Amino acid sequence: MIAAASQARRNRWAVSFADLLLLLLGFFILLQASGQKRDAMLAQVRQQFGGRAVAKDMELRAAELFLPDEALLSGQGRAALARVAAGLKSGSGRIDISSLGTDPARRRFDPWDLAAARLGAVARELKAQGLASDRLRIRGLDQMDGGTGKGQLIRIGEAAGQR
Repeated sequence: MIAAASQARRNRWAVSFADLLLLLLGFFILLQASGQKRDAMLAQVRQQFGGRAVAKDMELRAAELFLPDEALLSGQGRAALARVAAGLKSGSGRIDISSLGTDPARRRFDPWDLAAARLGAVARELKAQGLASDRLRIRGLDQMDGGTGKGQLIRIGEAAGQR
């Protein structure tokens, strides 16, 4: 009788543990399948569990910021980044700068060189606009444009409260 009760307790524990493992497996499958929306989904999960909210990313078309086939900011690009910097000055969190897609009109640079040079130019301009350099972090280059056909996008996002 005692052995049967002990066996039943072990079985309940094993079923609960298996349920937990299946839930975690399902979560990670959904996370992997979400592709480019992964960061937004993780931010929502973090917020639901009491984590800090993450500010929404801004996406700027590189063609509207830079001279054609160059990593030199145009006057319009400098003005756009000045507006972005003004919105980010009041925060204290880390600012991530990343690139999504490549510029199809490139001639002088290969895709990596042009995207990397443009990210550096954006970071330097944000610093020149008064943002502290220790807040700025260049995150990386993603060559996939997700089928948008927009060319290279520069994504700027602030992680609230993190430094």
